[in-house]
Amino acid sequence: MAKAKLDWTGVIPAATTQFDEGLAVDLDATQKVLDGLIKDGVDAIIVIGTVGENNSLEPEEKRAVLKAAVEVADGRVPIITGVSELTTARAERYAKDAEDIGVDALMVLPAMVYMPSAEELEAHFRAVAAASGLPNMLYNNPTMYRIALTNADLMRLADVRNIVALKESAPDSRRITDIFNELGDRYAVMVGLDDVALEGLLLGATGWVSGLTNAFPEESVALVRAVKDGDLSRAVEIYRWFMPLLHLDAVSDLVQSIKLSEAIMGRGTERVRMPRMPLTGARRAEVIAMVEKAAATRPVGSGQALKIV
Repeated sequence: MAKAKLDWTGVIPAATTQFDEGLAVDLDATQKVLDGLIKDGVDAIIVIGTVGENNSLEPEEKRAVLKAAVEVADGRVPIITGVSELTTARAERYAKDAEDIGVDALMVLPAMVYMPSAEELEAHFRAVAAASGLPNMLYNNPTMYRIALTNADLMRLADVRNIVALKESAPDSRRITDIFNELGDRYAVMVGLDDVALEGLLLGATGWVSGLTNAFPEESVALVRAVKDGDLSRAVEIYRWFMPLLHLDAVSDLVQSIKLSEAIMGRGTERVRMPRMPLTGARRAEVIAMVEKAAATRPVGSGQALKIV
């Protein structure tokens, strides 16, 4: 099987993990979601990231999802997996297993729960990078994970050859310019927060790691293509249409909101594992209304009928 080239460009959705009615991992449904994204033109896929409910899966479930993802991708697009573990040793084992399974790259988070010092954070990233020969993308999301990966941290890690990219999810788009000013092109920078996607791309990010692409992949691909083609008016048109939904990626219930959006668009289910619970009441009605409006006015795509859930 030929491998797709991973160049850290374009649209890379953080895909959902699908569950059956008993909340067991549904590998067939997960493969269907991944296949749909690939057919809609995404450039790579991240499995078992935050949106994929990494920390709600058992170790053997994670490996099963990876095998299913590699199988269904079949070399059409690169598969990246989130590395989100409680300890460095577990992260190292997972990185090695992912390489053995055939995954193309890793998206590496700090060790969960523990708040590390700068030295501990550096040691964790070095250890995970050394555990495999895969390219690593570090994940900076200070709002969600309470740990800020600074430029000083990135400079200290610059000698690690297989740490090649950064998913930058700080909400302040000025951070991307600061990264380029201090580190040049040492790392490929991916904008990782949906509602600063256009700003990040215009400021030099090479691609977009996206949550709402799960529900609206065609518009996501069209947005990035418009930026690449220099058609700023088209990019702004799509972005303004998309923005109410893109804000869902920046809130604590992003997984439930994205899965509900995906379900309404007929692309998956909204089932999540506790401690997450499906949206209810006013919040659920709000998200449904947002998706219905977006689907009725979408600037790209088939205009398919909604699946009201």
